[in-house]
This record gives sequence, C-alpha cells and structure tokens, in this order.
Amino acid sequence: MQSSLISHHEDFIELCDHIRKAGVVAFDTEFVSESTYRPELGLLQFATDERSVAVDPLAIGDLSLWWDIMSDDQTTVVVHGGQAEIRFCLQLIGKPPQKLYDIQLAEGFRGRSYPLSYAAVVQRVLNQHVDSSQTRTDWLRRPLSNDQLKYALEDVDHVLNIWRRQTDWLVKHGRMEWVSSEIQRMIDDIVADDSMAPWHRLSGTHKLSRRELAVLQKLATWREEEAAFRNRPVRRILRDDLVIDLAKRKPQTVQQALATRDLNRPEYKRRLDDVVNVITDAMAIPDKELPGKVRSRRQESSSDEQVISKLLSLSLSNRCAELDISQTLVANNKDLAELVRHHRFGEQDEGAPRILEGWRQEVCGQLLLDVMDGKVGFRVAPASASTPLEFRYEDNQSAD
Repeated sequence: MQSSLISHHEDFIELCDHIRKAGVVAFDTEFVSESTYRPELGLLQFATDERSVAVDPLAIGDLSLWWDIMSDDQTTVVVHGGQAEIRFCLQLIGKPPQKLYDIQLAEGFRGRSYPLSYAAVVQRVLNQHVDSSQTRTDWLRRPLSNDQLKYALEDVDHVLNIWRRQTDWLVKHGRMEWVSSEIQRMIDDIVADDSMAPWHRLSGTHKLSRRELAVLQKLATWREEEAAFRNRPVRRILRDDLVIDLAKRKPQTVQQALATRDLNRPEYKRRLDDVVNVITDAMAIPDKELPGKVRSRRQESSSDEQVISKLLSLSLSNRCAELDISQTLVANNKDLAELVRHHRFGEQDEGAPRILEGWRQEVCGQLLLDVMDGKVGFRVAPASASTPLEFRYEDNQSAD
C-alpha cells in the first residue's frame, strides 16, 4: 500500500478524484484545540484499498473539495469516534455527512464495552496491535517526523478491514439498521448542538429569574462573539461560573463587577468595560420583552422513582448481557428515570421517552414496560446460564 504526505494542491485534487472512484474511504484527523476558538486541523488521513495518505492542511489551505465528498451521498466515509470529523464538516461547509459509518459506535452493538479506543477495536476485531506513542504530538508543528506520520496513518490503515468484518456480522445478526439509526442520531445531535444558542450550553439557567436570564443570554452571546473574533476558547474569555454569577449580581459598574472573585485577573479585568455595557443593555430590556423562565431539564427523583429505576437498571443490564450489546449505548440512568415518569407516573409532556423509540424499543423497551406492569418477573439464573438473571413471563412468552 502506497503511503505519502500530500502538500501540493494538484496532488490533493487527484486524491479526491481517487476517493470518489473508490466509493469508500477511511478518514481521520489530527488537531489541536487547547488555545483556539475552534480546533485547528493539523493533519488529515485517508485510506482506500489502494492508498494510505496524509494531507497537510497547513500547506493545502482550501480543503472544501474533500468536505464536499464527505457530505455527498455517494461516498461512504468510515471513521472511529467521528464526532470531531462531523463538526469539521458541518462548520467548514455548513453540511453534515450523508454516508458516515463509525467503527467505534458499531462495535458497541457487537459487545458490552463502549466506547473502545481505536487500539482496542483493532485488537478485538483484527487481533492486531497499533502504536500509541504519539498521542501528545503538536500536530501544528512542522516538519512532522516519519514516526509521527506513521502513527497518524496507522489510524486509518486498519479501518476498512474492520468496517467489512463489522458490517458482515451486523447484517448476519440483523443489527445493521440499529447501527445506521444510531449513527444518524449522533449526527443529528451534533447538528442540533452546533446550532444551539450559546446560553443553552450553560447549566443552572432554570434557577434564574427572567431578568437574570436576559443578562445571561446577552453575556453568553457577547462571550461567543468575542471568542470567535479573538480566536480564543470561549472559557478563556469568561468562565461559565462567572457568567452565571454576573447574571445574578448584575453589576452596573466595573467596580461592582470586581467584587466577584477572580474577575480581577488580568485576562478578565481588561474586558470588564464591555461586560458592564452588555449587562446595562440587558437591564434596559422592557419587562414584557424578557425571556420566559427556563424549565428545569433535571427533575428531582422521588424515592419510589429511584427504586423502580434501579429495578429497571437490573433488567436492562441482564437484557444487554443476553444480547451482548453495550448498556451504555442503550440507555443511561436519565433515560430510565424518564421512562418511569412517563409510564408509571403519567408524565407525557415531552412525548415518548427515547428508550421506547426505534431499535431501543426492540431491544428492551417492551421488556421494561412489562416489568413495571408486573407481566414479567425474574430470578437469579443457574450458575451455568449465560446471564445472571432469568426472565419469566406469566404466559410463558420469552422476552425476545
């Protein structure tokens, strides 16, 4: 397999033509995210059955030809833990991937461990070892060494073999649609998060009054715009906890703002004039134009709800062991609490819980409803059984 580093635009165009003809490509990126508003690409790695190459984005510049391929409906793009790659595509050309496959997510449908590192997936599926010695590399520094390039390319060299073995298994076991559905859900969640208003990412907003929320919204928007303009991480402009505190205290002068601990730090103090101006603007909003109070996204669990949720967690854990699928992928404690509130206590405000939709309903949704309705019981299974518990339906039906 030919390996190389592409740093000329003509070679990059030829690579993109090759990928289009191949129809499927393994893809990975190396980036640095510690000191900029958005992560900065340091390297792109591609592998087809014929070639394994790295692309230097610092030399190429315009990579839109590749992002157009990633977002079309003709080329299958295979990644491992591809959230960052999805965000790059979305942020750089405004379109999400159309034919993405994630080997990390897919492996969670073939075993109970999720998420697995790339090295762990390679070991489990191919029984091969990959190097992990370059994880602290500064991918923006040039030149890159041969060892660094070898490490980077190994991140894609095994991906297509894993993809083929996984898809054969998933089709044989009737789980391919489950994986496709969950990959699309991951993409949709990232798209929704990327378009979310900055203040929505802050916690504790349900505790604020309408006026305080107006201040917070203005501050969060200003912070986001300032971070983008200065190309600095958002929290380097103003930490989340300080945004919340300023919204509650609503200082009208720089001196009043300095009463908040940590705002006297140089990196914050130099921006306090702007902060006070933003707060002043928010304070001038008429009462009738203030935003409505935020409903709490987390509800306190009653003791009954907690007991039932624990019972369901045992049932879910056993079901996932029976199917050899990751419980982490299927549902978390929040999902179970939502199911209890929806079914047991009749809370219908937010529609059907996630666990009663799509492949999750098929895996365990009905079982958990039956447990709550007393239609199924369980006991400790014999020591020779493959799962710790044994379900028994009153009418002798199985849980499948």
